[in-house]
Amino acid sequence: MLQRALQKNSPGETQTVTAVESPRVVAFLGDSLTAGPGLSMKETLPAVIQQKIGGRQLSWVAQNSGVSGDTTALALARLNWVLRSKPKVVVVALGSNDGLRGLAVDEMERNLRSIVGKSQAAGSKVVLVGQQLPLNFPDDFRAKFAAVFPRVAREYRIALVPFMLEGVALDERFVLEDGIHPNAEGARRIAENIWPVLFPVLKQANKSNGPGR
Repeated sequence: MLQRALQKNSPGETQTVTAVESPRVVAFLGDSLTAGPGLSMKETLPAVIQQKIGGRQLSWVAQNSGVSGDTTALALARLNWVLRSKPKVVVVALGSNDGLRGLAVDEMERNLRSIVGKSQAAGSKVVLVGQQLPLNFPDDFRAKFAAVFPRVAREYRIALVPFMLEGVALDERFVLEDGIHPNAEGARRIAENIWPVLFPVLKQANKSNGPGR
């Protein structure tokens, strides 16, 4: 969206048009790891990223589009609503609930491909956030699951965060009492995993012209 201010001049003079571009949106499409149950709004992953963006003086708004319990299928079903804000960047942090529920890996991959493809078709750059399953899952299932993320990122030529919970998973210092969801410090550590990949994408998208996309 552009807000245009017209400067009135004397008759015969050309009007001056000043275009002020609204902040660009980076949407975080995810599940509870993004939504941040048990955390204040200022402690969630997107809020921590927003703080990093502010420190870099970039004109971006981090949109928390995380819904607790979301699978890739549920997120795909609401994707059009998320894209209504015309995000220039979409961070896709999904798949953990698919894996924990033992849903078909092939179906998860199809859903991720649809999410990435539709986001790109809407004019958004995409960052894919890799997931891994706990060690109590069969090795072959864990390997098949983990392989989806780099494959999708490679084929769609998008940036990849190797593992969302690197340095956080299984560490009781960084999770809530449920032993699963990150606490405030855990969210900050997840942001540290994502930021080095996300920042160059934001800089690249910031160079493009036009509002929204």
